[in-house]
Amino acid sequence: MHTQSSANVVIPYYSSYGTTHKLAEAVQEGAADVPGSTVRLRRIPELPSAEEGMSGQDAYDAAQDEMSEIPRIEHDDLRWADGIIWGTPTRFGNMAAQVKQFIDTLGGMWFEGELEGKATGVFVSTGSIHGGHETTILTSLVPLIHLGMVFVGVRYSTNDQIMTTEGIGGSPYGPSTMPRDESEVESPTSDEVETARSLGRRVTRVAARLQDTPEQEIMPA
Repeated sequence: MHTQSSANVVIPYYSSYGTTHKLAEAVQEGAADVPGSTVRLRRIPELPSAEEGMSGQDAYDAAQDEMSEIPRIEHDDLRWADGIIWGTPTRFGNMAAQVKQFIDTLGGMWFEGELEGKATGVFVSTGSIHGGHETTILTSLVPLIHLGMVFVGVRYSTNDQIMTTEGIGGSPYGPSTMPRDESEVESPTSDEVETARSLGRRVTRVAARLQDTPEQEIMPA
């Protein structure tokens, strides 16, 4: 049992080449900034059919080796958590199949209402500035709302960088980034990292408040 005004947060993410993994670490840092929080970083595993033949196989293999020590996400991690922050690369404007496949295993938890009332958020990585930064988060909301979770975005007032006209990821829906292997700009950028930390802090604080206030008091019958 955690104490009042604290929150358990799990960050399940899938990453092919390590970009989403870097953003996940920033989200973890932000969540850990909140006093009383306990944070777990968890890896959504690769699909067996996709483990070979990825484009850029060497880079893919190196990224998977780097993440291999991170525990795989389990249903019990979601039961333990008060807040769940999902990370995914975009696939044609949607979450990656690896993430959707894991969510598709949650039918029993949906039936029992085990995820209802938990705070949630989404962060993404894309292949380009127009690759689905916003649509991936918005389309990811559909199964999360079916599961009864409470979505948390990123406030403009604490993230001035999402007002920029430069090619920087991030929106009021959540943090995002893109690979920049052919430039001197680090990926994620410092602005993108700060947006990710902000989401981690905000979901954690909302999760703690939801634990302090029973759902029947939030939503009258």
